[in-house]
Amino acid sequence: MDDGNMAACDDKFHEECGVFAIYDRNRPAALETYYGVFSLQHRGQESAGITVSDGHTMETFRGMGLVTEVFRKLPEKEGFIGIGHVRYSTTGSSIPSNIQPLQLEGAEGPLALAHNGNLVNTKVLRNRLLQSGSTFQTTMDTEIIIKLLAHAGAAVMEDRIKGVMDEIRGAYAVVACTNQAVYGFRDPFGYRPMALGKTESGYVLCSETPALDAIDAEFVRDILPGEIVRIDDDGVHSTMYGKKAPRLGICAFEYIYFARPDSVMNGQDIYEARLSMGRHLWEETHYEGDVVMSVPDSGNVAALGYSHASGIPYVEGLLKNKYMGRTFIQPGQKQRERAVRMKLNPIVMNVKGKRIILVDDSIVRGTTSGIIIRLLRNAGAKEIKMCISSPPVRFPCFFGIDTAQRRQLVAASHSEEEICKMIGADKLHYLSQKGLAESISRIRAKDMCFACFDGDYPEPVSGGGLDGMKE
Repeated sequence: MDDGNMAACDDKFHEECGVFAIYDRNRPAALETYYGVFSLQHRGQESAGITVSDGHTMETFRGMGLVTEVFRKLPEKEGFIGIGHVRYSTTGSSIPSNIQPLQLEGAEGPLALAHNGNLVNTKVLRNRLLQSGSTFQTTMDTEIIIKLLAHAGAAVMEDRIKGVMDEIRGAYAVVACTNQAVYGFRDPFGYRPMALGKTESGYVLCSETPALDAIDAEFVRDILPGEIVRIDDDGVHSTMYGKKAPRLGICAFEYIYFARPDSVMNGQDIYEARLSMGRHLWEETHYEGDVVMSVPDSGNVAALGYSHASGIPYVEGLLKNKYMGRTFIQPGQKQRERAVRMKLNPIVMNVKGKRIILVDDSIVRGTTSGIIIRLLRNAGAKEIKMCISSPPVRFPCFFGIDTAQRRQLVAASHSEEEICKMIGADKLHYLSQKGLAESISRIRAKDMCFACFDGDYPEPVSGGGLDGMKE
């Protein structure tokens, strides 16, 4: 992760990527892939790319910016195979060469690949490839995956993928394509999501189910942890990697914040989970107040859940400027406050004189919550009790989330009482890990990764060759 300038008005974890793939001889791949990655824009706003194949030739189109900025004009390349990607960098710098999908010429023709996740043994693999004569055009772990795949010795692609999975460690949900087929595979821990959908005459792979809705495709099922799929004219072919992880590690933050509320992921309706988080917050606090409001948009559904459970009315208290892009400035206090004010503005009639229960999904660095609370107090709030729909974030993520270094995580070195005082709230409550696990009710708690809360990583992250420890 490049941790130089920080998003001045954003104190959130960020998902790093969204992936999409389609194989359908009766649909224009470029257009369908455009709609697919557009619906995944929330998973990455830094860059976007689309690869299209007509079965004979392959072209990749990429650029910095939002999907609508990169593709003001759709690629003219006709084809029935497409993969797409949106990116928020976790490893590798924010430069044009790091845009995905990546495409290269393999021994059997062109290969394109896009990746959602983060490898933890990048340096070891990169050094080995360099010693064997490989050269690198990017700083991404994705280039390691595609080079390993392109130069694998097995004749059958699925066997090549298994060989690559033997080598790489960490989180990955990968889509790839040749001129003959689309491929998808997911790490054995299941850190990052991937869904399979069906059109009238083809199939789709994507990070989240709204991408299926965007192209009128039907959800079939989730790709399983450790599963490899090939999609071609004969349909979907599935095989398992064969080596099971000691436990699963489905990311809890997908359900707290990353995923769109209208997604269904690993059998769990995201909206349902967030409503339940709000209900559990009420059960754990029983705060008295005049109104419940959210920090938009991340706290919206949990705030509704709190309101439903408590009977305290939900109102909009902060209006979000939806036209403000990601703004990067030097993180001085005055500049940060101005940036937050540009993004969020109080609705005075709903704030003045009110005892407010304010709901947000997380506090990471603690820089923004205090500014928001000052905005509400300046608008006349009588009292502010803050509820967070996740436990305190005390540990960094190594598996595909852009997180601060541990010393920047406010809960790693401060108690709940200290944080409450720092941000200027009258009271502060974090959802318990038990309450969070019960809210994500369709998935067993033992199959979830809560490592950013409790430090219990599904696989070792110290010693054992982990690159770039975020101490």
